[in-house]
Amino acid sequence: MLAWIFASWTRPLVVMSIIPFGLVGAIWGHDYWDVPLSMFSVVGLIGMTGIIINDAIVLITTIDDYATRRGLVPSIIDAAADRLRPVMLTTMTTVLGLAPLLFERSQQAQFLKPTVITLVYGLGFGMVLVLLVVPALVAAQRDMARPLAALRRVWRAPSRAVRVTVALAGLAMTGWFAATLGRALMQGGLPGAVADLAPALAGADPVLAALVLFALGALGITLIAYLLSAAVLGLLSARRRA
Repeated sequence: MLAWIFASWTRPLVVMSIIPFGLVGAIWGHDYWDVPLSMFSVVGLIGMTGIIINDAIVLITTIDDYATRRGLVPSIIDAAADRLRPVMLTTMTTVLGLAPLLFERSQQAQFLKPTVITLVYGLGFGMVLVLLVVPALVAAQRDMARPLAALRRVWRAPSRAVRVTVALAGLAMTGWFAATLGRALMQGGLPGAVADLAPALAGADPVLAALVLFALGALGITLIAYLLSAAVLGLLSARRRA
């Protein structure tokens, strides 16, 4: 249930995330044709955004429809294969219809050229990414929902000691992140006490050293929390049998 709620709330983010990728194609097209960005480019960007969002919505709707009868990964593969032709035809009809304007040299066509470049290159670049990025983001949603579902089950554990252990582990991991990777990202260095824990990393890049320290510390905190939770559950089981 929690995974479904997480997916339903983050689906619009998946759809909207395709817009920056289409913008990358439009900017590259302007650079290739040596045409400056203008208000006509913005007009083309609006049209391009509507088309690639429609393609993403159709693909996600198909994935959700297939997912009601089979697993998510097979649904993503089948939906991407089934939507390949409609997405390709939608893009090709627009791109091929506007392509002659790219090579038109009349003065009237020069006003429309930024719009045409935005549509042609944005849609051409966005078509490939709709079929690649959107399925990958949908699969990533499921991977992100699994830890949330696991955390929900932990908070429903019958033992209060297990819940307290998990809460303390979360606080410890948050504090360790702030002392290592968070400090390196914000201030560009590690505290002296933390840096002394790994002298071999002192000469390395501060962010890389902080990442290594955070990963090692997070692994240690997780292991300790797991052992404590297992010990608590073992004691509870022994008391029930006694």
